[in-house]
Amino acid sequence: MANLAASNHVARVFSTANPVAGVEAESRIATSWRRCLVNHKLDPGRRGPPQTLTEAEIRHVAEPMEELIRVAIPELEDLARVLRDSGYCVNLADPNATMLVSRLPEGDYARMFLEWKIYTGSNFAETFEGTNGLGTALAEQRPILVHRDEHFREQWSMFTCAVAPLFDHVGRIAGAVNITSCRSDLGRGAHELALAVTTEATRRIETSIFRRHFRASWIATVPASAGSGLIAYDDDRRIIGACRHARATLGLTDAAIEAGINLTQLIQLDDRATSAPDGHVALRRADGSPMGHSHVAPPLRARSPRRAPTALREDPFAGLHRLAGNDPVLIKGVKRLMTVGNLDLPILLRGETGAGKDVFARAIHAASNRARNNYVALNCAAMPESLIDAELFGYEAGAFTGARREGSKGLIVQASGGTLFLDEIGDMPLALQTRLLRVLENREVWPLGALKPVPVDIRLISATHRDLGEMAEDGNFRADLYYRLRGMEVRLPSLRERADKAEVLAQIAEEEAPSCSISPAAWAMMLSYPFPGNMRQARHVLRLAGCTAEGGVIAETDLDLPPYGGRPATADPAAAERAVIMNALRASGGRVTEAAKALRLSRATLYRRIKALKIELKD
Repeated sequence: MANLAASNHVARVFSTANPVAGVEAESRIATSWRRCLVNHKLDPGRRGPPQTLTEAEIRHVAEPMEELIRVAIPELEDLARVLRDSGYCVNLADPNATMLVSRLPEGDYARMFLEWKIYTGSNFAETFEGTNGLGTALAEQRPILVHRDEHFREQWSMFTCAVAPLFDHVGRIAGAVNITSCRSDLGRGAHELALAVTTEATRRIETSIFRRHFRASWIATVPASAGSGLIAYDDDRRIIGACRHARATLGLTDAAIEAGINLTQLIQLDDRATSAPDGHVALRRADGSPMGHSHVAPPLRARSPRRAPTALREDPFAGLHRLAGNDPVLIKGVKRLMTVGNLDLPILLRGETGAGKDVFARAIHAASNRARNNYVALNCAAMPESLIDAELFGYEAGAFTGARREGSKGLIVQASGGTLFLDEIGDMPLALQTRLLRVLENREVWPLGALKPVPVDIRLISATHRDLGEMAEDGNFRADLYYRLRGMEVRLPSLRERADKAEVLAQIAEEEAPSCSISPAAWAMMLSYPFPGNMRQARHVLRLAGCTAEGGVIAETDLDLPPYGGRPATADPAAAERAVIMNALRASGGRVTEAAKALRLSRATLYRRIKALKIELKD
């Protein structure tokens, strides 16, 4: 029966090679079958896997598409979550139908896709594989559903593919989003609904691509035959870009855009279109007939935050609260800072290198009544001893050989009215410590070569990884300056000491690798690793991992974590997953929904993993 079915399918395909004249127009599938037989000379009965690229070839093909892949991955992840239970594999392909990003379903469905080589690196161009969702959608540059035996090759008749091509900011084909299901119990109607979901996800990716490319321009959303179109224009309303839907609706060509055609030659936007950011404005055709409404977004360079009414302004300490997270030590430190408010009290931050002392100092400045004025920072350890004096205190013209002709104000004078941040102050030379002490006592600076002092009004925040008290006892730091600097000391715990380490790493991952998820084993490796370089090291590690991750998933091999204390950074996958889930549950107070969100999993998936790992949930 199987051979008979195969021969029946092959016969059906061959029957389309010579259409009968005068018959009703062929279906898209029949037309594609003819292309495959007549133009591509393909055999519908041929069996075998698709062509598959090597890892090196995949990287070479994916390199020009890196930005598109970053934009698309969040939508692909959402699609995979929505369609996972329906047995769909979700793919992003390049214009040549090579799969570059793949998200497989779970269980037996995933094994079937792997067995048939439907994954990253596989090529499904119509010229090789015949009629199939991915290859045919790209060949025709429009969405298509290819259901089971509508495939050209009989061996693919167990699959259903729903594919929407993806276009870039100028309407060129840029790739395609493909979803493929191997479930035999789903009817065509269910797959048509999945195609609609895929097409909408693709439109969102196209919108993101367009807005990112023209982020420095005005963008108007106009009604189009396919829903809506986007037009980018400059301050003089010259059109500088349009998506394919807007081009089709308004008859725009590349030549017209290159010539700088004015928007008003095609449509009329009322005067609020360049004065009411993010607003809806009336839209008319050039002849004055109504066309609906347009949503107008200003260029990013034009966006300026509006000051909220005093009663609605953000808590000035909100930045410090965010940095403190859920760590008890930092929460206590922030509460102490809130009690002193805007008192002219020097603050000493103590913490390891890379713990975020500069970020914390900036947040203190932002929370003060000096926030409108300068925040000036100097790293005493990074500045040569011979230059710190001139940089801090300034100098008059001709004060020394090599001095600027106009002299220099110096950082202390530049910070007057605001905040001066001296990082690694434990490395300041003793001679300069004496001069700094005099500034703090007299509130005036004597620039090099000056005949009179310059009055200053600064709030001083200092930071160090050293024990200044011990240094003062040993005579390596002026004791009187130490007590001047230590109006209030705030200790910043290292990353490995933080009670909310998992949450901090998750936030850093969101900022440094926003398009990637992290495997449980990789998460456990990071949680167990001490990060001697603290926040700075974590950021560098995750930034690099986000660039090297295969398929948008950061694995252990992507984490450049050098051995620490003679021990390599490793993790057992099962123990790793359990540790990650337990940490997420602890951080969320046992609330599964919040833990699932933090882990970027669906609630159902998290419940399955909790059951599989025998994790007990508290009532």
